[in-house]
Amino acid sequence: MNKNQKKEFFRKTIHVSSIILPLSYRYIFHYNRKLTFMVLAPLTIIALVIEIVRLEHKTFKRIFFNIFGIMLRKHEIHNFTGATYLMISAMLCIAFFPSDIAFVSISFLAIGDTLAALIGIPFGKRKILGTNKSLEGSIACFAGTFIFALLFLNPIVALTGAFVATMAELSRFPVDDNIKIPISSGLLMSFVNIFF
Repeated sequence: MNKNQKKEFFRKTIHVSSIILPLSYRYIFHYNRKLTFMVLAPLTIIALVIEIVRLEHKTFKRIFFNIFGIMLRKHEIHNFTGATYLMISAMLCIAFFPSDIAFVSISFLAIGDTLAALIGIPFGKRKILGTNKSLEGSIACFAGTFIFALLFLNPIVALTGAFVATMAELSRFPVDDNIKIPISSGLLMSFVNIFF
């Protein structure tokens, strides 16, 4: 495992803690959107202010990098971090998707993205379509998200969500995974849920 792989592995082990968001929405706030927004909105605003100050103020940027630099990807040095995109996507999911689907789609990020890295980095041998993504990592992403979704959703809706989340994690579409995975899976699950 090279230095970049170790960094990504470390990042994903921390990334799994983002499951706190959907679990709080379901088990602490009991799907109460208003109460969830009263907590999440100020935190998202604070994150956005920190990001803007970090990007505009050199001294603050240096301090931020000294503390969190080990977790940052190259593109996050001059852009918003994944954590801020996660807060934004969580708010969008909660605002626009049915409660169970919002819960599952936000959870997909912690489960699928993390499993793809934790399995794909050390065990991934078969690269997909010339990307750095592996078949083994994608299978882990799909299996983990599908099994999790089955606990809460109709099997067809769960299958749709897991498939879309896996494709989003795999895709080269230039949008942060923290936006791509929850929004795309939540959108498709909401559509399929109309019929099933």
